[in-house]
Amino acid sequence: MTLYVSNTLSGEREVFEPHDPEEVLVYTCGLTVSDNSHLGHARLWVQSDVMARWLAHVGYDVRHVQNFTDVNEKIVARTGEDDLGDTEQAVARHYIDSVIEDMRDLNLQRAAVYPRVSEHVPEIIDLVETLIEEGHAYEANGSVYFDVTSFEDYGKLSGQQVEEMEAQGPESEQSEKRNPADFALWKAGAVAPEDANEHRSDDLPPLEEPTGQTWESPWSEGRPGWHIECSAMSTAHLDDHIDVHVGGQDLVFPHHENEVAQSEAAAGEPFTKYWLHVRLLETEGEKMSSSLGNFFTTKNAIEEFGPNVVRMFLVSTSYTQRQTYSEETIQEAQQRWERLQRAYERASDAADSPDAYAKVESEELRGAVAEAREAFAAAMNDDFNTRAAVSALLELASAVHRYADDTERYDYRALVDAVETFEELGGDVLGFQFETVDGGEVELAGDLVELVLDIREDARDEGDYERADELRDRLESLGVTVEDTDEGATYRL
Repeated sequence: MTLYVSNTLSGEREVFEPHDPEEVLVYTCGLTVSDNSHLGHARLWVQSDVMARWLAHVGYDVRHVQNFTDVNEKIVARTGEDDLGDTEQAVARHYIDSVIEDMRDLNLQRAAVYPRVSEHVPEIIDLVETLIEEGHAYEANGSVYFDVTSFEDYGKLSGQQVEEMEAQGPESEQSEKRNPADFALWKAGAVAPEDANEHRSDDLPPLEEPTGQTWESPWSEGRPGWHIECSAMSTAHLDDHIDVHVGGQDLVFPHHENEVAQSEAAAGEPFTKYWLHVRLLETEGEKMSSSLGNFFTTKNAIEEFGPNVVRMFLVSTSYTQRQTYSEETIQEAQQRWERLQRAYERASDAADSPDAYAKVESEELRGAVAEAREAFAAAMNDDFNTRAAVSALLELASAVHRYADDTERYDYRALVDAVETFEELGGDVLGFQFETVDGGEVELAGDLVELVLDIREDARDEGDYERADELRDRLESLGVTVEDTDEGATYRL
């Protein structure tokens, strides 16, 4: 089955054909570590993670690199805050630790390497020197800028024209540049106070002196520009040309456009074959963003809903589609996950029961497993359509419940195939972590729930409806769904 992807570079849906038929090189633009991660960042991570998992599933050797930007004026702006430290390095280290913890909690597969800008300054300097030698960059007062007019294809990723572009960089750079759209490859000196204070909390005293890490270079003691870092790190850990570059839609311009220009100008060959951009996560009609203050941190989301529900939410919309975070959309994700987990438990329990036999065959369940596998593969090969892939597993979940409800003698092989399908496609590819529950624990939990329901019924009989509602709400907060019927209260764990 052929894999198709939506390539931002061509604006077309294309057949996926990596440079090497056996290996795929993937680079994901990572986080500028100036704050805790939020669900918008997690959406990019999870979608990129699933892409790499599917490529490996269909037989490619995948080398996946994801960077940390640990040199930035936003990081400098956080210095001096409680528990963060007084240096750019200390702040960056604090948030790198936080981000890695979030990644592990979300069950992300480890990348081959997580390069940091501060570790690759020599490679950055070498790349800038090459661009100067090739006539694509120039030095001005100790800083170095890329000349966008020197690269004929500048604008090919974003579809913009050089003459129509607004100025890049802060106002302080404009007098040094040949063209307003030129961008910095190397900046002389430390971070200017005004650049850091723009992002600094009002609770902190403003910075009055230039600060932040600096390095010696042929032009000045200074710092790398933002865009040059990813070109240097992807080249160092992958190649001059890579197969897949993943990033947020908001990075198409200027960041990724500038990556294309500087990488191809230096190497003299195409940089990335497939640019895959993840659409933004929105809340209340706006992009979820730390700067806007409308974000839900990854840690809080995992703590409140659990990693499986968060992953289900993030894969319930294809990466090419806009996604909205709301109470309703997260509740829908929770319901989907519970359906999958219950079906997995039920298939596992049925397969392990004395009612499962080697010579019993169910055409219905075996057919449902085959259909789910086929639909899942078709969805993932359709531009990593995770929404349709989840739907295929939910169809299998429904088939498992129908079969278990209507059957007394189980088809052992079909049940095992269903369990392995959940584990392989839902677990290995979509990254869910299914759990089996010990039968004795379930029985004890059920007995305790029934005891609470008896107490609740006594409260209702006495007219203490407030107490009865409190007990129901408490049970539901623990994951027990209570339904009142004409025959009495029923529950589901």
